Amino acid sequence: MGAVVRGVILDHSLVNLLESMLEPYSCDCLLLSGSSTDADVGEIARAWCDIRGSILYLAPNHDTPHKISCSWLTINQDVEVANSCPKSSRLDIDKLDELPFTICHLNKKVMDKDVVTVGYIMKPSREEDFAKRGAFPMCPTRNRLMFVPLTFELPLSLQLESIDMVLHKATDEIKSIDLSHQPESSSEITYTPSMPELQKSHSRCSVFDPLNNIYPVLDWLTIQQILLGLEGLKPEGHCAIRGPCFLQVSNFDEPDLAKRLLEAKLSLPSIVKPQVACGVADAHSMAIVFRVEDFKDLNVAIPAVVQEYVDHLSTLFKFYVLGERVFHAVKKSTPNADVLMKLSERNGLKPILFDSLKSLPTDTGNQHSGDQDWHIDLGLVTRAAKWLSRTLDLTIFGFDVVIQEGSGGHVIVDVNYLPSFKEVPDDVAIPAFWDAIRSKFDSEAIQKQ
Repeated sequence: MGAVVRGVILDHSLVNLLESMLEPYSCDCLLLSGSSTDADVGEIARAWCDIRGSILYLAPNHDTPHKISCSWLTINQDVEVANSCPKSSRLDIDKLDELPFTICHLNKKVMDKDVVTVGYIMKPSREEDFAKRGAFPMCPTRNRLMFVPLTFELPLSLQLESIDMVLHKATDEIKSIDLSHQPESSSEITYTPSMPELQKSHSRCSVFDPLNNIYPVLDWLTIQQILLGLEGLKPEGHCAIRGPCFLQVSNFDEPDLAKRLLEAKLSLPSIVKPQVACGVADAHSMAIVFRVEDFKDLNVAIPAVVQEYVDHLSTLFKFYVLGERVFHAVKKSTPNADVLMKLSERNGLKPILFDSLKSLPTDTGNQHSGDQDWHIDLGLVTRAAKWLSRTLDLTIFGFDVVIQEGSGGHVIVDVNYLPSFKEVPDDVAIPAFWDAIRSKFDSEAIQKQ
């Protein structure tokens, strides 16, 4: 898609803003100097010599000062204006923040009624990543989805009037989480000021996935307790799939901590994680502890969860559930415990502190085995994925699996909501992403009938 702008209405800073807004969607932007539509068409033809079809056209509104008129300008094969933008097809905006929704309005005027408009909201860097991969097209996908970004810079209630479904990464809008009680409702979660309006949006449109459904994955303790239910999935002749052994700790100075670790079947080294799994600044600040006495004054937020460290030959399997589809990728991970011990010995066996998103402990040697993928039981993990989907009532989520050296047991060590799934090729993952959203919307529509 191309966008053209009459230069007399925008200074260069606004043109730069417009270009940055459209760039993730592979849209070209052309600043025009003409004073009329006919002059603009000639300038478009010279700049885009092979252009045909519809162009988004921004021009000054002569009837209402300080407003910008948006419409589709259709160019035929002879580079003439086939549609001179009648007033009935125009929409006026006050500022460029309104442009994505204006495009949505213009598209909906000429689209079939079965097109579903999905409004999405997440932090800018995540939004840009998805958009650049083609996940959020403003024109309908093959399964009749059209995407538009929601913004807190404009009244959300007005934006939701045009939306059929909201896709969110609500964890991007969390300010704090109170785990004095399990987060079974939003009362323990403090969001940014604009989120309450989005929380009420379920009465106007579908929410993908409902906010209540993501609360379990915000709490490591809840995740671990849910994973205990995997014990019933082991089929005859297959290895087991389980969650790691764990222990919740509210105070690292507990006098009987060593006894509690033993009762929880935890040996050292172990991983120590904040109980808050995501959404806050220190959620990913973790430690690997080698001695019981080193729990004292450990620089990890409490309450915390002590988790079994599983030897897995530096191999991690990342699984992505997109509706009915399950994908996986293989990644390099942390080394076995004996290697970690040698690394820590250089520092007096002090705990290894790391950020799980940035600085995983690694070894210069290569423990990663190229044939490890042969040992993953995809049938077993797929059954676990379906079980997790039903249990969590989530449509799109991810989880990490390691294979325990020696036993071959499969251990799920992480669960997260709406991952980027960037390890899966876009031509496979993005259509599956759209199918998951459309299927969820159609299912809810049937239930409402």
